[in-house]
Amino acid sequence: MSTTFQIDTATSRATPTPQPMKRLTVPKLRARKKDGKTDEPIVMLTAYTARQAQLLDEHCDALLVGDSLGQVIYGLPSTIPVTLDMMANHAAAVVRGSYHSVVVVDMPFGSYEPSPEKAFESAAMLLKASNAAAVKLEGGEAMAQTVEFLVHRGIPVMGHVGLTPQAVNVLGGYGARGRSDAEAEKIVADAKALERAGAFAIVVEGVVEPIAIQVTQAVDVPIIGIGASAQCDGQVLVVDDMLGMFERVPRFVKKYGDLASQITGHVEDYARDVRARTFPTEDQTYQPK
Repeated sequence: MSTTFQIDTATSRATPTPQPMKRLTVPKLRARKKDGKTDEPIVMLTAYTARQAQLLDEHCDALLVGDSLGQVIYGLPSTIPVTLDMMANHAAAVVRGSYHSVVVVDMPFGSYEPSPEKAFESAAMLLKASNAAAVKLEGGEAMAQTVEFLVHRGIPVMGHVGLTPQAVNVLGGYGARGRSDAEAEKIVADAKALERAGAFAIVVEGVVEPIAIQVTQAVDVPIIGIGASAQCDGQVLVVDDMLGMFERVPRFVKKYGDLASQITGHVEDYARDVRARTFPTEDQTYQPK
């Protein structure tokens, strides 16, 4: 039986232990949508570290190493400054921490737009360095030729239309897309172009719900929504947003937890114990035999 290696948190944080290789594949994920319908919606979350991947992997079909790590991990003002090296390093960690989910890695701004050849060079670097299964890039019709170029050379591609954060300077902000007829038509056309080019799935972000439903019905590949509609073929969220690590999140985020407050409370307890010299106790120190 093939195996991959995970960190065994039951013993040492650094001790690898074999896990059964039951990883989903891109074709299996693509096949979730049959005859225009997806009976089992695709569950996807972002992940940036090995430990995150371990905790999410069992419950997800896909883990997205999103360029949102620029803001979530590095405190950058947008995704624009994110580099290939950042993406490769975090993607490798997520692959090491998972054995079930399809790992998809974002191609950062500037790494694929100049030409299909440039995109292939960047995508090949990401997959070689991380062992991820696929890349994701933003853009519709304008990127269709690039998507086709990559797919024909063995690189699976997930598309991304609607609100495309890397184009925030052109879009003028993070507002919902598809409110005008022209914009709605473009979003549908973009999704169709990516499907024809060979994308195995498409993220539709921040669009008004009727357009998200229209896109889902218009293409045969899975549509993964974020700020779109429950009728999409799957959903993705930034994991730190849904776990409540930030006070301010986009309106389309449902907070399933309040980790920020929990962490603050535990650190407050720790600080109090240290200052009172009540930690460490005998249980946390080594005594002479």
